[in-house]
Amino acid sequence: MGEWFNTGVSKTPRLISLAGSNPAPSANFIMKNHERYMREALKEAVKAFENDEVPVGAIIVHKGEIIGRAHNQIKTLKDPTAHAEIIAITQAANFLQSERLIDCAMYSTLEPCSMCAGAMVLSRIKNLIYAAKDPKTGAHDSVFKILGSKKLNHRVKVKSGILEREASSLIKEFFYGKRKSKT
Repeated sequence: MGEWFNTGVSKTPRLISLAGSNPAPSANFIMKNHERYMREALKEAVKAFENDEVPVGAIIVHKGEIIGRAHNQIKTLKDPTAHAEIIAITQAANFLQSERLIDCAMYSTLEPCSMCAGAMVLSRIKNLIYAAKDPKTGAHDSVFKILGSKKLNHRVKVKSGILEREASSLIKEFFYGKRKSKT
C-alpha cells in the first residue's frame, strides 16, 4: 500500500501517571502520545481499507487504556450507522458499563460526521483528536460546528491534524482506486 503508513508502535501505549508531585507533561510528551494513539486508529482504518470500506478508524482511551477500537463497517454490516466512531463508542460504553464516556478521548482518522459528532456529545466524550478534515461532511471544522456548539449541553474539546498526512493519503488512495476501477 505504499509508504504512507508506518505503525511504529506494536503494543498498546499507556500514559504514565501524572498524579502527585510530578511536573506537568511537556507538549512533546503529549504530542507523542497523540501520535501513538492515532497510529492505533490508523491500524483500524487500514482494516477498513482492506475490507473495501471507507478507511476510517477510531479508538477511545480512558485512563491510558484503549477501551474501544473500530473501523468503518457500513458495507460489511449493511448498516449506514456502522461508522468507526459509533462502534467504538458502543464498545467503550460496554466496557465502562455506562452511557457516559466522561474522561474519555476519541482518536479518529477523519473529522466526524454529524451523526458521530452527535453521539460524542450525547456520550459526554471529553476530547476528540482527529487526523484529517472532511470537507464534505465534517461536523467540527468543515461543514457543521456541532462539537463546540453552545446550544448543546456538552462541548467536546477538539485537536486536529495529528498524522493528517498519513490519514489523508489512505483516504485518497482508497478513492483513487474506486475512480480507477470505474474507468
